[in-house]
Amino acid sequence: MRKYIVDMAAPALTARSLRQLASVSLCCGALGLFFGGCASEPESHVVSAPPPPAPNRAVTTTTVVNTPAVVVGNPGYVTTAATPAVSTVVVTQAPPALQQEVILAQPSSDYVWIPGYWTWRSEQYQWMSGHWALPPGSGSVWVAPRWEQQGNAYRFYEGYWN
Repeated sequence: MRKYIVDMAAPALTARSLRQLASVSLCCGALGLFFGGCASEPESHVVSAPPPPAPNRAVTTTTVVNTPAVVVGNPGYVTTAATPAVSTVVVTQAPPALQQEVILAQPSSDYVWIPGYWTWRSEQYQWMSGHWALPPGSGSVWVAPRWEQQGNAYRFYEGYWN
């Protein structure tokens, strides 16, 4: 008799378990569709502009001048210093026109305005904004950086204090 009661209870427990499992599966499936999105929806690719042109060739060379500077102070003591390496950038594309800049208020009368300029970085022209700078010494004059055309290429000369 005991075995018969257990056998009768087993189908009832199984049917109840199946209904609960079906409810949980339905809820989980709905949540999966809600959060996962529709699997048949195509991927969206928004293109706002044509691709950029192929990068222009730029040649960067480093020139080292090996002429030492001799500084004589005491006849028994002579110091030599090597000239630093100079980097030269040559690009086959003309630089863009200079940008108009708003010159901010001068911090003090000692400061000098350094205008903005185009430089070559990461295979493209990049604008370097103008700024106020303190000269390294009284009477120092800023020589602005510049691009000079040489045949079909353009060579960049760094700015410096003179």
